[in-house]
Amino acid sequence: MNVISRDASNYSYVNARVRSRWAALFGEEEYDKLTRMGPSEIARFMEETEYGPEINALGSRYTGVDLVEYALNRNLARHFEDLLEWSQGTLYDLISRYLRKFDAWNAKTALRGVYSETESTVIEDDFIHAGEFGERLLTRLQECAAVEEVVETLEGTLFGASLQDALDDYEETGSLVPLENAVDRTFYDNLLRGLNATTESGTREFVKFLQAEVDFRNVRNAFRIARSGGEMDPADYYIEGGRLFEANELASLVGNRDELVARLRDSRYGDEVGPALETLESTESLIGFEHALDAALLGYADHLSHVFPLSVCPVLAFVLAKEREVDNIRAIARGREVGLSQEEIERELVML
Repeated sequence: MNVISRDASNYSYVNARVRSRWAALFGEEEYDKLTRMGPSEIARFMEETEYGPEINALGSRYTGVDLVEYALNRNLARHFEDLLEWSQGTLYDLISRYLRKFDAWNAKTALRGVYSETESTVIEDDFIHAGEFGERLLTRLQECAAVEEVVETLEGTLFGASLQDALDDYEETGSLVPLENAVDRTFYDNLLRGLNATTESGTREFVKFLQAEVDFRNVRNAFRIARSGGEMDPADYYIEGGRLFEANELASLVGNRDELVARLRDSRYGDEVGPALETLESTESLIGFEHALDAALLGYADHLSHVFPLSVCPVLAFVLAKEREVDNIRAIARGREVGLSQEEIERELVML
């Protein structure tokens, strides 16, 4: 990874542009309308929004859910390309580092898709073209016939060595957790490596943001492992870099939801994530639990963007919020296509 640049960062300019993009994000009113529409109506509605350029560009080639899917992915890539185009110096380097999360996303999408024998066209739809993976590599990944082939295809990338190391655990357990965890660990380790959060302005806020993301990722992973019913120890899949939990402590908290919620409420995240914690306390489903965690992280990111307005935090909070908007619209379009009710779709949405 390149050395961080010193320093022509243009935080004021970029964050002003980002604030205007925040204003265009969908709110409850738009989601309420979308959940009442069919796939074709959703595409027509989006044509009148900031997704209009992508809908118009792709409308002659695709219809319905396919049109919505491709427009979402292309719109997401446009926004993140803009962030890089606007930014300079350390700010550019930090954003560039963070956007490699979409390489991690695409690697895990390929693993999950092949593992669940998903059609290659569906895997392609779920790729997000915002990282450093090129079209050729993504095409090869969607065409893989086995998980082992995905791992082999990723050889030579950032994730190649760690995936090879985790392959034996996957083959022994039959669970994707070791491979997905290897991707996450490598991403965050690479992201945090070489950053001096003690003395470098700009980097401090970046690290603070990432520490929160790692803390929430560790909680999510631990609960997934606990729910899998296998003999895996959550401590073995702990991601370094967070501040809230130690590996052994997190493993013990997984078995006590009340204690975990109390720990989060008393933590640095407590004031901003209160509503999400109430959902955490009441939900019984793993999906509901993970959605509550997503909402909590969005809330904390939004908090950091206000506490540190002249830092990278507003940009990173926007990236999270934009990702979530795209996930929400995708969930609505797919839900309507298979005939889910409005109430069922609303349970899939995550909003601040």
